[in-house]
Amino acid sequence: MTIIHIVLFKFLPSTTVTQKSSFLTALRTLKSLPCVLDNRLIVGGPPVTNPIAKSKGFEYALVSFHRDREALEEYQASKEHEEVVSTYFYPYKEDVVRFDFEVDEEDEVMIGILPMLAGKMLR
Repeated sequence: MTIIHIVLFKFLPSTTVTQKSSFLTALRTLKSLPCVLDNRLIVGGPPVTNPIAKSKGFEYALVSFHRDREALEEYQASKEHEEVVSTYFYPYKEDVVRFDFEVDEEDEVMIGILPMLAGKMLR
């Protein structure tokens, strides 16, 4: 079963645009880890939620895909992940929310089409 890992990031008000940008750049490098399924790691933000208050101050999100729970645990325990969060996020962290879930087998086909859709959009 595929695991989807979602994280929402909220920064301290004193965090600069440069510090946030450095974090996002470093975060995107994690997609190359072998425990990330087919390099499927997406970072997005700021929110386009309307009204913005519904975002509760969270500014960026990460969504990554992992083949199973062991792969997610490997991702979390990797030195690369630890370096990114300890260097680029935790010093500036106000809050973080993490939500991981297994995709039902009958729904896995829906997440399998994501790369195809992205390719069509780029053309």
